[in-house]
Parts: sequence; structure tokens; C-alpha cells
Amino acid sequence: MQEINADFHIHSRYSGGVSESMNIPSIAEGGEGKGLDVVGTGDATNDNWLKHLEKNLAERPGGIYSYEKSKTKFVITSEIEDQNRVHHLLLFPDLECARRFREDIKNSSVDIDTDGRPHVRMSGEELVDLANDCDAMIGPCHAFTPWTSIYKEFDSLSACYGQNVRYVKFLELGLSADSDLADRIEELKDITFMTNSDAHSPWPHRLGREFNRLLVDGISFDEIKKAVERKGGRRFTLNVGLNPREGKYHETACTRCYLKFRPADAEKLRRRCPECNGLIKKGVKERIEELAKGRATEHPKHRPPYMHIVPLAEVIGMSRGVTTLQGPKVQAEWKKMVDKFGNEIKILIDKDVNCLKKYDEKIGDIIDSFRKGTILYDAGGGGRYGRPLYNKSLKENFYDNTQKSLGDFQA
Repeated sequence: MQEINADFHIHSRYSGGVSESMNIPSIAEGGEGKGLDVVGTGDATNDNWLKHLEKNLAERPGGIYSYEKSKTKFVITSEIEDQNRVHHLLLFPDLECARRFREDIKNSSVDIDTDGRPHVRMSGEELVDLANDCDAMIGPCHAFTPWTSIYKEFDSLSACYGQNVRYVKFLELGLSADSDLADRIEELKDITFMTNSDAHSPWPHRLGREFNRLLVDGISFDEIKKAVERKGGRRFTLNVGLNPREGKYHETACTRCYLKFRPADAEKLRRRCPECNGLIKKGVKERIEELAKGRATEHPKHRPPYMHIVPLAEVIGMSRGVTTLQGPKVQAEWKKMVDKFGNEIKILIDKDVNCLKKYDEKIGDIIDSFRKGTILYDAGGGGRYGRPLYNKSLKENFYDNTQKSLGDFQA
């Protein structure tokens, strides 16, 4: 048995808003530097991307694919938007299955070959039937995002998937939620949580910014499936991702000026910002509070730890007071550290922190603070990302101080 690091949800250059650099050679290179053993291909229902995959990937035993000599392997994946604007992640056992699935949904989609993330006139229940026909796995993507997600449109998994809910074995948390938040919802106690990047570029501060660690007996589709279903000792051993406060929709906030509001005050204001008249968008935290119905967090025995961390480039930027993560100063230091320690995940998760502090005291101290959970945050909301605040002298949490109450506008 071995532990592997995997990021199952990314996109190709054929999806909207995605870098032209999102091709297999670049993804393979980025995945290796990151320390990812497995990456999802994404967009495997788009014919142009399928042709690119077939040209660049060699099939290995067990439904796993490789690019030349890269250590990072690939599993075939795609994201689909159904008729209710719910997004679903699919993991296919091979390219042939993805091709069959594409044929099954082609007549229900007007953009299957113009968007890597196609919209289909089908329900979640129907998509599960098609996934089962070729032994693919399916589950909701970024389940709490307040625009296109299962808990935006429905109050339960069964309301989306109907009788087929029994086949749904995983749920992707997304950037605005973690295990502590999601485990307040009772119906999720038997579901495996995934933490994936949904990356739109191969840069190491995007690819693998959230990832999963799995215990498996070799790398294959069947072993990944066993880990999702927690069979034969296979399982997820760690979820790694951003603190939910960094998510764009964590707090209830104005979508125009990003001012944050307490949920009760947002209701009294009829979801309109008194500062700019923008829409006050319900945040993930508020939505989970509704779904939890007063239930406290209860982690089931199978739930692995969740580690909050940020990409190494961001750590380096914080240590140097630099915000341009793709700039030469940050990238040179990133490459130097990866060359010395092996890959980014080893640095962020596994390397002894004293060794890191010996290399660079400030970088080591920041990583240590993330591992211990002592970093403070300015929480995101309304469509703007949150950010960590590395400042040892800060006594109060800026995240709380930026939130307005109704009284602030009535004084």
C-alpha cells in the first residue's frame, strides 16, 4: 500500500476563462513540480480535447495514462452542468468510456464542442444512469458555491439525484468549504469528501492548490474507486486545501463593493447593499448554517484530517512582501526550493519545519503557522477571494472586523 497525492478536477484550454497553456505537456510538468501523482484530465467530453489526450497520453494498465517520462499520471475526468445548473465531476475508467458518455449526452447539449464544461438538458439522476453504464464515478462539484452547485439548487443530495443517490460516493467541497463546515450536514456522513483545485492554469499556485492524499495499492482507476468507496483498506487519508475564508463566496457579501453582512441584516436589507445598491449574495457559511439546522460538526470515523495551506508561491510572496506570484522573484525562489526539497507538497506538508526554518526562517515560520492553524484571514465574499494575514502582532481577526451590521447604516 502507498499514499498518493491527487487533484481530480482541472480544466483544459477549451473551457471558458482558462489559460491557453492548459495542455498535457504543461499540466504534466506542473503536476510533477507540485508533487501530484495523479491529475484529472478535465474536459473529456470535448472532442478537441479528447483528440489532444489521445495524441499526448499513453494508456497504462488499469485505466491510468502517462505523458512521456513524467512522474505525474492522468485519470480521465470531466465536469458537466445539468439542466438545473448543478455541476458534476465524472471520473472515467478510460478514454473509451469518456467517448461513449460523450455520445450519450451529445444530443442534449448545444455547446459540447465549444466548451470543455458542457451544459446538458438532463437531470442529475439521468447523468448517474449514464455514468453507471460505463462504470464511471460521479459526484457534485464545488457543492456549496452559490451560483452553480447542488446546494444552491437543492436542499439534499436525493432531491438532485433521486433514486440514484445511492451511487453517489463523493462530494467535492470547493474552495469555500472544508470538512468542519460540511460535516455539520447529517446526510454527508457517509460521503467521501474531495478537495480539488478546479485549476484554470498549470501554474503551481493554481494546479493542486487543493488536493487529496489517498492510501492505495498501486495507481489505477479501480484503486482510486476503492479509496473513494473506502473498500479493502483503501481510503482518503488527508484533504488539503485553502481555508474556506479564502473562498470567493465564503461570507455573505455585496457582489459589487464586497461589503460583508450578517445574514439576518442581509435579509432585512432585502439583499441590497445600502452602500452601492449591489446584490448581497448569500455566502457558503450562511447556506451551510441553513442546511445544518443547528447541528454541530460531527466528523464520522472515516473522515481524514483537513489541512489548511496555501500554495508555496503564495508563502514565498508573503515572506517577501510580493503579490505578483508569477514574477521572477517568487518563481526563482520557488524553483530553488523545489530543486532542493523535491516538490512543493513535500515542502508544504511533509518536510520537518525546523529544516525549512534553517533554509529560510520566515518561509519556515509561515508554513509552520499554516500547519498549526494560527494564520488569520480577511474572509472572501461576494465574488472576491479572501486572503491570509501573516502578522504575529495582529491581536484581532480582521475577518470579523470587516463585517457590517444593520446598525452601522441606521446610526
